[in-house]
Amino acid sequence: MALPDSVTTCLSQPVHYVICKLGFEKKDTYDIDNILSGNGEVCWPAVTEHVCYLESDQSVDYIKSIRSLGPVCESVNLYFKSLTKEQFVIQYASWFHWTNCTEVFLEVFDVLQSTQATEVALGLMKLTSCLERALGDVYLLKGNDCPFLLRDLLASEQLADVFGQAVMNVLRVFIGSPHGLNLRNVLWHGFASPQEIPAKYCAMLLFLTAGLGQLLQTYLLQTKSVLVHRPYVVFISLEELDAFPGNEILSIAEELVKLSNFVLKIMLPFWIAALTAFKQSRYADSVILLLPQLEAGLRLLFTTTNKCPNRLLTAESSALYTTFDEMLAKHLDNEEVNQLPVVLKEPAMERDFLWDFLNHQEGPRIRDRLSHGEINLETFPREIANQIVGFAITILCRFSDEAMFSLKEHMIIKPLMSCASCYQSRFHPISRLKKQVLECMKSIHLWPELATVPEEKEQKIKGLEGNAEANALILMISEIISQLQHYMPQNCCSSDDPINSVLTERLLVELCDTHICTLYCPRPVLEVVVVLRKISAQCHQVSQQVIAGAGLRHTQWLNKTLRSRQRHNYRRMLNSIKFLSPVLRLILLLITLELVSVHSVCKKNPFDYQQYLKFLKSVLQYTENLVTYTSPDKNKWDETMELTKKTLIKIKKISDRKLMLMHLAT
Repeated sequence: MALPDSVTTCLSQPVHYVICKLGFEKKDTYDIDNILSGNGEVCWPAVTEHVCYLESDQSVDYIKSIRSLGPVCESVNLYFKSLTKEQFVIQYASWFHWTNCTEVFLEVFDVLQSTQATEVALGLMKLTSCLERALGDVYLLKGNDCPFLLRDLLASEQLADVFGQAVMNVLRVFIGSPHGLNLRNVLWHGFASPQEIPAKYCAMLLFLTAGLGQLLQTYLLQTKSVLVHRPYVVFISLEELDAFPGNEILSIAEELVKLSNFVLKIMLPFWIAALTAFKQSRYADSVILLLPQLEAGLRLLFTTTNKCPNRLLTAESSALYTTFDEMLAKHLDNEEVNQLPVVLKEPAMERDFLWDFLNHQEGPRIRDRLSHGEINLETFPREIANQIVGFAITILCRFSDEAMFSLKEHMIIKPLMSCASCYQSRFHPISRLKKQVLECMKSIHLWPELATVPEEKEQKIKGLEGNAEANALILMISEIISQLQHYMPQNCCSSDDPINSVLTERLLVELCDTHICTLYCPRPVLEVVVVLRKISAQCHQVSQQVIAGAGLRHTQWLNKTLRSRQRHNYRRMLNSIKFLSPVLRLILLLITLELVSVHSVCKKNPFDYQQYLKFLKSVLQYTENLVTYTSPDKNKWDETMELTKKTLIKIKKISDRKLMLMHLAT
């Protein structure tokens, strides 16, 4: 691994020139009164005239524009420094209301009064995040499906219609275009060190945001429109994110940061600021500072293990940055195998954790949501910040030299590393399927507790109980279980009661604990998992409908508010669910066993896999019909049992074939 001390910048020479030097070449002193009216409003024509255009196609000439705007930015920065906080609030606070996060922009003003380069960079990251979210809200005044990428948003006709194309071109000089300063990306992707971001650009974006608020107010009055803010993402089930113990680790974290080879020394102030923010309960700030540095450290590993040191630097506008997505991919852009996942393979924690927290669609996707302004910074959960800090500490420890042995053996570090070593993905589709199956089984296990009518009042319904056909179906379930027994833990099946001894929550928990590799799942595997998840979801909905329907009907029975036909249907329901329970539990068992074998089956028997996928889709159709038949407005219990009988016969036929597939897979 390259020595982090030897890296003096992560900006390529052209990018470093554009950000750190170009805007300082003109030494003119710019009069702030040229772009400010008497009441403090932005004179946009005086700003837009500094944007230069290429003669060839009239597109923005970013180099000349940055050079021309440099003195303007300096003038704005000095102007803000001359204001007191009270003056700034009186004159500008109302112009930030359109962003729905006024306090963030007022904090940025405070940052500009300090000399802390790290705080300026943090302020700029928060500013660009909130500005992007607000611009997306404005976009939705005129269009649907707001663009995900900032560059596409700023180039949209919708925003040009509201603010004017010339105004949008000014913004694109600072953010959103890889040809311009591109401040958002170089910061959020961990390329810029604190000293490489001029404070005057942060001041200018603050100034421009206020100016956009002024333009928007005029537009809303003219069009009689109302700006609606999209709700923030709210994290639920935070306990699912709990992988690491509490923050006792902070007591030695700063020492780890200073000693680990994972940390680029030019980025050390960011790490220290992140830990300080966590101690001060500024959890959003802590994570905003840490995520780019984790990316920077992993990029150092990536470029070292793949022998491409030039990729450590920012790419030019004609190429892509080396970001998390590429670093976690299976192959490089030249189709060679990416060596970073190999380095992170044992333990797999770093790899799985990164995919869970950053990439998987059902995970928190922290970096995306923070950088695009989808999270309320004031209420950012401590639980998430604790996990990011805990992960950072484990990776600092792992990529350190032997001189840190005493720290690695520290009584606080060892439990943390132990948690890391046993981490398994929680948000991969396979992991979510396991969770769905167990939740569904818990729901079905509530059925025996459902209140029923007294036994002497129950009427046996022909075709459901007490006849040869029903016994035959029960026998069919037992035979299917017997066929599958070879692929289940030993001694889990009782010959006296195969159904209730096998189709249990305990068995499913044991099977779901089987480790399944989730990294780079082949598409066929994911296709199967998609169908299995749909089946599981339909089963769960059936269970919920049965529980709700049985409770309602029992109450109506006791209150004697059921009509004769409803009483008859209620009895059918009670008899049907006694039979339906083992069927649904059998389907959940099949889902779980499929998870264990699907990797090998898809790889070794692609044709058989396709045939089996068709079968799974037929089971899905059955469960979808069950949802309809068991819904409160249908209550088609005779149809439910007839459909169930046909499906069991199909499962019995396919189970022999499935057994052969499993033999081939093992």
